[in-house]
Amino acid sequence: MSQYQAIDSEILRTFVAIADQGGFTRAGEVVNRTQSAVSMQMKRLEEDILQRQLFQRDGRQVRLTAEGQVLLGYARRILKLHSEVFNTLREPHMVGLVRIGTPDDYAMRFLPGILSRFAQAYPLVQVEVHCESSRQLMLRQDLDLTIVTREPGSEIGQLLRSERFVWAQANGFSPHEQSPIPLAMFNSDCFCRLWACNALDALGKDYRVAYTSPSLAAIMAVVSAGLAVTAQLQSLITPDLRILGEAEGLPQLPMASVMLLRNASTQSPMTECLADHIAEGFKL
Repeated sequence: MSQYQAIDSEILRTFVAIADQGGFTRAGEVVNRTQSAVSMQMKRLEEDILQRQLFQRDGRQVRLTAEGQVLLGYARRILKLHSEVFNTLREPHMVGLVRIGTPDDYAMRFLPGILSRFAQAYPLVQVEVHCESSRQLMLRQDLDLTIVTREPGSEIGQLLRSERFVWAQANGFSPHEQSPIPLAMFNSDCFCRLWACNALDALGKDYRVAYTSPSLAAIMAVVSAGLAVTAQLQSLITPDLRILGEAEGLPQLPMASVMLLRNASTQSPMTECLADHIAEGFKL
């Protein structure tokens, strides 16, 4: 039987940090190593252990090769199992507080299932949820985990899911035929509102933002009443709404990347366990 070199968990942890942070320097800050130490670890991983190129380097930017993407999936699973072993044998009853930030729409769509499963596994961990726009959340330093929306090409952190924004209106109503088109959108600092308005401007469509709210429930109530059109992630569209597109004269909207950010200064087994539950929950 062939004998393969073992991969130290610290090397895998550094590798994952590089993938999440997009560079060796920022990854070094996360794992508390110098850039040269990080480079040496990755050189050993690429040249001595795996004998595969894992990174494409473009100046200070680093991207994973196809082989790197394969390793990333395994590395996350290995580190998750490693964490679970220690949590089970050394910290079977984790106690404490984890603060997470998320836009309101993800809180409604994904968090109920995520937090339910997490509470079953770790009933003594208190979770504090802060709902704000992605722009506001990116400015905060007091959160342990943050879920944000980013445009493809500007991702940072761990990719949770990628999907398209779509136009939607209530079944049986046609507010998209009005001129100007009435829109129901999040407040002005929301990414999806900016993308929707830019797309309509580029097409020369007249519109007005008729209803605004920081709450997805409020926006959906307005749309369900047939009063306006909205633009949301496709997974947020409920059965009582109809997705609109080019056939209705509306422009195609961009893809969005939902990312998970970790606060390097507050990482702990608790936050990593919740991060794992969030990642799994966004796949459903």
